[in-house]
Amino acid sequence: MTQLLAPHVTEPGHDCPLCPRLHDFIAGWRDREPDWFNGPVPTFLPVGGDSNARLLIVGLAPGLRGANRTGRPFTGDYAGDLLYSTLVRFGFARGVFQARPDDGLELIDTAITNAVRCVPPENKPTGAEITTCRRFLSATINRFPRLEAVLALGAIAHQSTVRALGGRVAAHPFKHAGEHRIGALTLFSSYHCSRYNTNTGVLTEAMFVGVFEKIAAFLEHELPR
Repeated sequence: MTQLLAPHVTEPGHDCPLCPRLHDFIAGWRDREPDWFNGPVPTFLPVGGDSNARLLIVGLAPGLRGANRTGRPFTGDYAGDLLYSTLVRFGFARGVFQARPDDGLELIDTAITNAVRCVPPENKPTGAEITTCRRFLSATINRFPRLEAVLALGAIAHQSTVRALGGRVAAHPFKHAGEHRIGALTLFSSYHCSRYNTNTGVLTEAMFVGVFEKIAAFLEHELPR
């Protein structure tokens, strides 16, 4: 019988059994690609650790050949190219993103996580899986004592974050460049920076940059020169 995790646990174990479908899916990929990370992807923390995080970015879930392979959020697929280049542009990251967890890229005042920590088949977690993994999202939000803002990428991440913050989804609907005050935090939202969204024009680089302009202004974050 699986024991319930303590509410303060922020990271699932590498062989987390809470979602049987995801556990079995990852187990299959461990057999096929034993050199991949193949586990719940941990939160990418800023320089200086938890106490320096003022912004938390929440994606949906790891990509199969992206974060599931590399073990770092948004690393190894196109979404990371746009996200990390924008973070560097606004001074929320420094270094050169080379789509490898050992590329030396560092986050500044920012942490990155996912609403669902394990890669789902066809990039589609079920509602039950999103709900189950929210315990880790809630604990992650609470681990940062100086957190002021959260950026949710996509509607599912937005909805799960609203619930993790104790809000009602109906009262805080998703829209691109949306901004909601929930308790002590401000939730910003953007269309997900996936290749599909950028290829179809749902999200342009200018639209994505516009969201970060709002966040940087809100945090009074100094842009790099």
